[in-house]
Amino acid sequence: MDSNQRIAQEVLAAVGGAQNVAGVVHCMTRLRFTLIDPAVPADDQIKAIDGVLTAQWSGGEYQVIVGQNVTKVYDALLASGAPASSEEAPAPTANTARAAAGAAISYLSKTMVTLIPLIMGAAMFRAIAVVCGPVMLNIWSADSEIYNLFYNWIYNAGYYFLPIYIGWSAARQLGCSEQLGMLLGGVLIAPELMDLVHAAANGGAATTAIYGILPAALADYSTTVLPMLLCMPVLAQVEKLAKKLVPDMLAVVFVPVLTMLVMIPVALCALAPLGNELGALLGNAMFALGNEGGIVSVLALTVFAAVWEFFVMTGMVWVLLSLAIVQLLSSGSDSCVLVAATIAQFAAWGMAFGAFLRLKEKNERGAMLGFTISGVIGGVTEPALYGCGFKYPRCFAGMVAGGAIGGLVAALTRVTAYTVGATNVVMIAGFAAGGPTNIFWCCVSNGAAFIAAAVIAYLWGFTKEQLEADASAARTQESAASDRAPVAPAVPSPLAD
Repeated sequence: MDSNQRIAQEVLAAVGGAQNVAGVVHCMTRLRFTLIDPAVPADDQIKAIDGVLTAQWSGGEYQVIVGQNVTKVYDALLASGAPASSEEAPAPTANTARAAAGAAISYLSKTMVTLIPLIMGAAMFRAIAVVCGPVMLNIWSADSEIYNLFYNWIYNAGYYFLPIYIGWSAARQLGCSEQLGMLLGGVLIAPELMDLVHAAANGGAATTAIYGILPAALADYSTTVLPMLLCMPVLAQVEKLAKKLVPDMLAVVFVPVLTMLVMIPVALCALAPLGNELGALLGNAMFALGNEGGIVSVLALTVFAAVWEFFVMTGMVWVLLSLAIVQLLSSGSDSCVLVAATIAQFAAWGMAFGAFLRLKEKNERGAMLGFTISGVIGGVTEPALYGCGFKYPRCFAGMVAGGAIGGLVAALTRVTAYTVGATNVVMIAGFAAGGPTNIFWCCVSNGAAFIAAAVIAYLWGFTKEQLEADASAARTQESAASDRAPVAPAVPSPLAD
């Protein structure tokens, strides 16, 4: 049995076995359980499992943070009988505003987390095109086939069809038909609707009539997020009702037909236009937050960069990133959330690097250096947060101060992100579309965050008692190593003549 299978089996047993798991999904570093009986998990037992960084409740989910090997542990969980989150979870029993808010956050977060590979993969192709294109290295000309493939073709394959992808992902979380979710997303971006939208832009009618009687405003729903996020919970309820009304022998054909007959006008006449307007409002608000200038933008970016990693620890980060993606798709750039997220990651890595420089005990130094490398190359901050920050809480001051300093530099120099790229050091490519000056100040602000966090963690991140214990452990290691060192036999001196 390899380590990932062992972690999966021990975690599954600690949360009450497969029979207590309504569904499990994973993000970049976490297993996210929806549990039937939330009283079962024993935090101390799970945190003591070798290979588990920590565990916590967030947004109605029980989250177990395991690091970059999460996909292998997740596969082992499924092989051990844990159901994937596509299986419908039981509805929460508490009918309170807090429970409803938690369910909404969980729905939004899980839906977007599932699309991480698609969103980041497509964006990275555009980032590569910007770096290799006429804006920077000028390896590819703007009219070359390879530039068009990377900059437009692959990127649009990921983002233009987002309503379809969100229909699939949201259906998995809601326990309804994934096929109908994709079909409804396809309705919102069908060529016939796009033709009407283009005609309206050229002076044609601004509305169309659904079923010949219901007016629907014409809008381009490609690359949108909120319209389908609003539509899918309604589709789930309509499909559930249709299954009750339609006899089993007719369900295969008539449940989808009845569901779509109801959802097409609901989507096109009400929810999709509402989602489009909400998306525009959110995008404009966040664009203003990052581009307002003056004290508003400076404070917003500084504060976000300082506290961003605490959102990561609570599992709320993908809710904020979802809003940032809405902003990015509506305006083409973001000068607040995505910039702050990038800077905060560098600050977290700098915190771990400062701890590596200060500590003397070999195992601790190796762990801190590993946390730094796993972030810079692997793109995750949880090892640094839980392995360094929680173990040495004063180090968090370095991370917060480093993030604030980097955010301040970025705000004053108007650093702007143009794509959602990788989460490791390659993320800097997402700033390339702003030109060499934008890239330069992006590197300066991230470098300032890393260095400031490292320096403050080095100087102030440890108590006197922690440093004394570390020095004592280092001396013990050196003594043990010297005791184990072989002693060379004495060489007899030649006799004097």
